[in-house]
Amino acid sequence: MNWLLVVAGAAVGAPLRYLLDRAVQARLDGPDAVFPWGTFVVNATACLVLGTLAGAALAGAASSRLQLLLGAGLCGALSTYSTFSYETLRLAERGRGFLAAANVVMSVLVGLGAVHLGSRVARQLLG
Repeated sequence: MNWLLVVAGAAVGAPLRYLLDRAVQARLDGPDAVFPWGTFVVNATACLVLGTLAGAALAGAASSRLQLLLGAGLCGALSTYSTFSYETLRLAERGRGFLAAANVVMSVLVGLGAVHLGSRVARQLLG
């Protein structure tokens, strides 16, 4: 029955991803946005949640079921590597190589930083 936990988390994560992406994109740049801020924020948020969950697990405060629900389910559906890749390729194809490279570098650095921050905060609070 573990798969039901993943499904339940994904059922929240997928629409949350869509709604957060659209809200961020509309707020920052509107429909003619050049930089994919929505995807960037969604992925950074998923990294922060997953890092926090990992820190909680290391502190013994997150059960395996919670890890399935939030980690595999919610974060799996919330984050999107395929959209990140597609949007980066579109930037490059449209002659915006600098923005494409910035998207890659910023996404990796912010994602790693968010995972690290979430993990440290959870371990400090729970450990």
